[in-house]
Amino acid sequence: MFVIVGAPGAEEYGKSFTHSATLWQQAGAKTVMIGMDQSTNALAQLRQRLTAEPKDSSAELWLVLLGHGTFDGKEAKFNLRGSDLSAAELASLLQPFRRPMAIINCAASSGPFIKALSATNRVVITATKSGHEQNYARFGQFISEAISNPQADLDKDGQTSLLEAFLAASSHVAEFYKSEGRLATEHALLDDNGDGLGTPADWFRGVRAVKKPAGGAALDGMRAHQFHLVRSETERALPATWRARRDELERRLTQLRDSKADQTEEDYYQKLEEILFHLAQLYKNAPNGTNQPP
Repeated sequence: MFVIVGAPGAEEYGKSFTHSATLWQQAGAKTVMIGMDQSTNALAQLRQRLTAEPKDSSAELWLVLLGHGTFDGKEAKFNLRGSDLSAAELASLLQPFRRPMAIINCAASSGPFIKALSATNRVVITATKSGHEQNYARFGQFISEAISNPQADLDKDGQTSLLEAFLAASSHVAEFYKSEGRLATEHALLDDNGDGLGTPADWFRGVRAVKKPAGGAALDGMRAHQFHLVRSETERALPATWRARRDELERRLTQLRDSKADQTEEDYYQKLEEILFHLAQLYKNAPNGTNQPP
């Protein structure tokens, strides 16, 4: 996991970004910290470390951006000490990767990063819905607190998914502005279906999106719910290849359910039976101690 801390501006923001970075580091995943040493070559460090990262792997790669952002009407940037990181440059740096990725941009004006970074097998979260939401974003603090918090575990499977952390953080953001009697100046989005549009938290009931986007686009959320920074003991015991196969089957199951209205009853239940059979076989043959659905 990469945690990139941006230029703080005022001291109070610096303390907030540092605290949030520490929470990610303490969550339990191996962490590369960039931008904490107050040097002005953070962008060069990020380029170097990403270049050295394996490009083809089943292991998830997480990038968390904690700081301020800007938008000039054309280009969104994440503010670093020294040269800033634009959405276009980050997209270029990540283009060679073929592994699962999660990019969480907690900065103001981060909305355009979704369109720039959206891709298959990738989760992109931004603190704002557009580049024009330019005020300090509190989303970063709340998702940093939620990512390893058992209270954010909505489906009670013993682990907090990235989707669940996104929903918890968005809820806390809404509560903050409501309690302060202020107009909300940030609206987080999540994209994990590769369409570059993003979905707000209020489209979800539990861990499933219940509103459908215009044009029949696929729903977001399923892939993000399969990303866990800190996995449960049962999940850790399941080999990576088995977990990948299980996740693929669960995605197929969700896609089938979402398209039920477009199929005949016979076709739907035939496809449903096939997927459930393969899931049952997977759990039946799983290594000892992991042969129960999570």
